[in-house]
Amino acid sequence: MKKFDKERVLLAVAGPVIALVAAILLTSVVLIASGKSPIEPYTLMLEQASFSDVQVLIINQASMYYLAALAVAVGFRMNLFNIGVDGQYRLAAMMTAVVGAHVALPSFLQIPMLLLVGMLTGAFWAGVAGVLKVTRGVSEVVATIMLNAIATSLIGYLTLKDVWGVQVGNNMTTGTMKESGWVTGIDLGPEVGKIYGLVFLAVAMGVAYWIVLNRTRFGFDLRATGGSETAAAASGVDAKRMVLTAMLISGAVAGLSGLPLLLGDAHTYSLSFPTGLGFTGITIALLGRNNPVGIAFAALLIAFLDKASPALDYATPVAYEKEIATIMQGLIVFAVVISYEAVRQWGLRRQQKQVGLELAVAAAQNNSEKKEVAAR
Repeated sequence: MKKFDKERVLLAVAGPVIALVAAILLTSVVLIASGKSPIEPYTLMLEQASFSDVQVLIINQASMYYLAALAVAVGFRMNLFNIGVDGQYRLAAMMTAVVGAHVALPSFLQIPMLLLVGMLTGAFWAGVAGVLKVTRGVSEVVATIMLNAIATSLIGYLTLKDVWGVQVGNNMTTGTMKESGWVTGIDLGPEVGKIYGLVFLAVAMGVAYWIVLNRTRFGFDLRATGGSETAAAASGVDAKRMVLTAMLISGAVAGLSGLPLLLGDAHTYSLSFPTGLGFTGITIALLGRNNPVGIAFAALLIAFLDKASPALDYATPVAYEKEIATIMQGLIVFAVVISYEAVRQWGLRRQQKQVGLELAVAAAQNNSEKKEVAAR
């Protein structure tokens, strides 16, 4: 790995660490102000992380967060704010569940087909915002926010009993998917649980994201256009085409975000399907500085806070509100701004120092050469 790449990874990992430390300090102030211990809640949550079943929950949740954050990161690298990941992944999960409940193929065909359905649905929904931006100049922020609301209403309509809905108790679902579309995970026993099989898809997507953005011409054009559309256009890059392509790719990755849960556990889409995944992905992408390694650390951190915090309600002799973890997440978002600037300044100083050293060495060599010529 090149030195520049190592520094970028280091900066990406430093972001979550700095934000976490800042959030812990600020949350401790809140706990002290409320007359409670500033240490015990963290101890309780760390104890949860030692339990195998909680570790499985964290890994599963982090895989979904990771995919959502990658979808956001693709847009960020193009200077696009795809705030519609939430609607894209929910609509994609619903359509995938519908297809999986009505189509039965062998597993080696069924599973790729369902993944493709999810990606195409997410890409289509994000593509609407992309087309509006390149043809009418509509802000992707405004367009995707509106599309989130439309997706919610569309899902509500398509899951009606007269359309594709199937009533199960008091819950409206899309019906159970065919077993050939279920993705087998790693079963660690009834007391521990099962790691979703699509966790490995999340890892593969992270590797693909890094390779495409850093080792291909397309990735260079994407980053160049995000840095300056004018400069990219001067070098022959079609900026509008890149904007639309970035939105389509972002939507396609977003369409995969809910599938680890859908294909690995739920096997149906219902009103209880998790929401807000896309907005959490924005936080994680920012925290990880759009770097796949940094995003992985950030996804695990947020998943840990989600899954370890319920234990606070049952602490004895003093119970702590589990909303402490929510406060921490909010403070982490706040700390992202501070850590970004601190890490950026640190990185600039390192680069300036390195450049200064290189210039000093070059100047010394030039002086030495001049002296040798003069001596002759």
